[in-house]
Amino acid sequence: MMELKLISEKDGQPDASIPVSDALFGREYNEALVHQVVTAYLANARSANRAQKGRSDVAKSTRKPWRQKGTGRARSGMASSPLWRGGGKIFPNSPDENFTHKVNRKMYRAGIVSILSQLVREDRLSIVESFSIDAPKTKVLATKLKDMGLDEVMIITDSIDENLYLSSRNLARVRVVEAGHADPVSLMRFAKVLVTRGALTKMEEMLA
Repeated sequence: MMELKLISEKDGQPDASIPVSDALFGREYNEALVHQVVTAYLANARSANRAQKGRSDVAKSTRKPWRQKGTGRARSGMASSPLWRGGGKIFPNSPDENFTHKVNRKMYRAGIVSILSQLVREDRLSIVESFSIDAPKTKVLATKLKDMGLDEVMIITDSIDENLYLSSRNLARVRVVEAGHADPVSLMRFAKVLVTRGALTKMEEMLA
């Protein structure tokens, strides 16, 4: 059983230590697995909304532009040819493209655990007893994070506090999520990750 520092909500200084699961924060970093999980997450977030026109879709005449022989020019069948400007695409993208990548639940959880363990080793993950603000004010949240020495941070809570969520929406370098919605891309992207004690308990239950 390893221990992590519990920091103060007021100034960000360590107050005590709490025991945490080695299975959640003591795993070796698996770069290949993390890459697969992150790639799959980004691919599954894509929406197939690209639509290009093939040679049968463009608004061109199907008449032969000139006779086959005798003009000195290259032979041509119709103006919708992909070789012509304004013609159709050879392999057009369609809106029904499927970009999804399948990742087993066990692999996904193992990837998240690998990322969390690496965040601990890099001293990018902090535990706090609770984190809330009294009013939905962006300035209040920004000041509080500055006092704690946090600039670019992902805050993981056991349940979304409305004041905290509303205050974070205008801060581009701050994101507030519930424990069940902590995705691998955000965990890797943010410089710091702040986890409440209640969220930590939930994550241990989900990822154990």
